[in-house]
Amino acid sequence: MCGVIGLVSKTYIEDRRWLIAGSKIISHRGPDDVGEWWSADGCVGLGHRRLSIIDLSETGHQPMSDLSGMFWIVFNGEIYNYRELRDELTANGIVFQSKSDTEVILAAYKEWGTECLSRLNGMFVFAIYDKHRRRLFIGRDRVGEKPLYFSHSNGALRFASEIKAFLVDPIRYKTIDKEALDCFLAMGYVPGERCILQDVNKLLPAHALSFDVNTGFLKKWRYWDIPEYQPEDTSGKINEVALLNELEELLEDSVNRQLIADVPVGVLLSGGVDSSIVTAMASKKSSMVKTFTIGFPGHGKLDETKHARLIARHFNTEHIELEAKELKAEHFLDLAKKFDEPIIDSSMIPTFLVSKLVREHCTVALGGDGGDELFGGYKHYDRLLWMQKYLGKIPRTLRRSASIFADKFIPLGAKGRNWLQGCGADFNQDIPQFAIYFDFLNRQRLMSNQEYWPFVAENVILKRTPVEDELLQRATRMDFRNFLVDDVLVKVDRTSMLNSLELRAPLLDYRLVEFAFGKVPTYLKATSNSRKVLLKKLASRILPREFNIERKQGFSIPINMWLKSGSAWRELFTDVLSDSESIFNKNLTQSLLNSQDIGRNNGERLFGLVLFEIWRREHGLAL
Repeated sequence: MCGVIGLVSKTYIEDRRWLIAGSKIISHRGPDDVGEWWSADGCVGLGHRRLSIIDLSETGHQPMSDLSGMFWIVFNGEIYNYRELRDELTANGIVFQSKSDTEVILAAYKEWGTECLSRLNGMFVFAIYDKHRRRLFIGRDRVGEKPLYFSHSNGALRFASEIKAFLVDPIRYKTIDKEALDCFLAMGYVPGERCILQDVNKLLPAHALSFDVNTGFLKKWRYWDIPEYQPEDTSGKINEVALLNELEELLEDSVNRQLIADVPVGVLLSGGVDSSIVTAMASKKSSMVKTFTIGFPGHGKLDETKHARLIARHFNTEHIELEAKELKAEHFLDLAKKFDEPIIDSSMIPTFLVSKLVREHCTVALGGDGGDELFGGYKHYDRLLWMQKYLGKIPRTLRRSASIFADKFIPLGAKGRNWLQGCGADFNQDIPQFAIYFDFLNRQRLMSNQEYWPFVAENVILKRTPVEDELLQRATRMDFRNFLVDDVLVKVDRTSMLNSLELRAPLLDYRLVEFAFGKVPTYLKATSNSRKVLLKKLASRILPREFNIERKQGFSIPINMWLKSGSAWRELFTDVLSDSESIFNKNLTQSLLNSQDIGRNNGERLFGLVLFEIWRREHGLAL
């Protein structure tokens, strides 16, 4: 895992300070090596921060060029099928100078051009400068595990792995994008191409771009998409055993590929179904699997060590139980300042602490991310299907009346409010929105001290909702393209990279993604009374009998409890939100804080507001 940065212009670049400063600010992504290259004409500059995983020698240094010096690359990520590609390219007469996957990407581009993207299995962002064509080519992996931000204006392109690199510019990138912030307040993250910074964008997953140095023209395109569901048997009969066998084979191969590294590799064993299956597959490949579990003493159900211990004993792994120190408000304050684009997800704190502790033992770790989106694991899936089955019989006019009542008269954080709001949806084409943090009326209150505010979130959600006949298809695809990419993977990448740890996700191998969406029927994902059906069938096949496959414990902190009066967390949140610099309506934020004392659950909402304010002030950003 690494950090990339670049500056490309159709005219000579005189001021090169941004590239140097931007590279330095993302040095945590790659503490092992640093590199910088400028083209002879002064129009292209590439920078790199390296975390050495494959080929630890100097031959893996980046920016890297081919022998002719006509092609230059910077790369962040891992290519899991690089050995097969290397063999194929060697058979075509290409000679390699290193053992790195970076050189394989460069050779693949020379051999197949931009079509090389379809050959790569991995998590990646790379940029290749082609001197022949005077073109910069950038590609991002199919799922979006590795990030890329860019800014295109006045015939120049800047790009970097994190928006921290843009924030070091003393003049540009000092303004918050209001539409992006409106989406953040509603959804908890900034979706799609938008970025919280004005004049900066994300390159979407499964997309590529090219920049013509001669003209300054930028072109973007999609090179892959998740497939439509098409059962192999057109008669409608589902061979569940065949699907289960294929799932096991795909997962085993994915795990085997992702265990490859020239540094110590471990498995984050949370004690849940997904990470336990990954551990089972890894133990087939190696008798020396190292597993890690984090314990949270004093936090009851958050401590999963006993469940992880069962799996570790069964598969005879070298098991290491790490103990997190007390989660303090100071941890959050420090992380909020360091974090990249804000998200409303308090699990970033334990994820950061896990990464920090695991990094003391390993440089690479495998986890279970992706299982919920691919195989129907989230709690709201069976609830959605239950609502469709039973509430769908009630006329929508009545359901909409109940939804409007909840909007206007039930306070934020009251139990059942979000579900009552969502019951007014059209189950045949919409997705009931249960995870909205601040709805339209409350965003009006929250931003009432702003002269103008663009309320765009509801329209953005509507436009991003997949067009599918089945409700569960819409919900899982929506979560895969939005929540997974812009919340889960952002959290995992930033918290692990802040600790120079590479986290890999075998369940997000694109072949498993195509299998889950293209072949698995919805009833094998979730029903009105069950979730993750097919994956649990696999768990029953390969995990110990005494393991409880029905248990679902998210990686979370008791934020609502910690915000009771008198706590250090309450004091910190009050100080931040009552400060004169806060952009949010103080009457509403104080009301939300007070509501914690009477049993309402606004902890995540308050977490998001405070995170954003600390981050915004740290970087001197204005609306």
